[in-house]
Amino acid sequence: MTDRLLTVGQAAELLGTTERFPRRLIAERRIVFVKVGRHVRIPERALAEFVAAHTVQPITAHRRFGAAA
Repeated sequence: MTDRLLTVGQAAELLGTTERFPRRLIAERRIVFVKVGRHVRIPERALAEFVAAHTVQPITAHRRFGAAA
């Protein structure tokens, strides 16, 4: 097992959110998590996969000059 297990606080810090957001993801079963006794941990890989799955790519199509919007 080489994947680091993050606390909810560490996951929130990496996401730049409060602890409430990762807790909601866990409660709604929207992210993989591990229960260690009463403690909940989020694998670093699961956090990276969640971010990748919800990343929105920019539109790269260029509008033609003079085209109606």
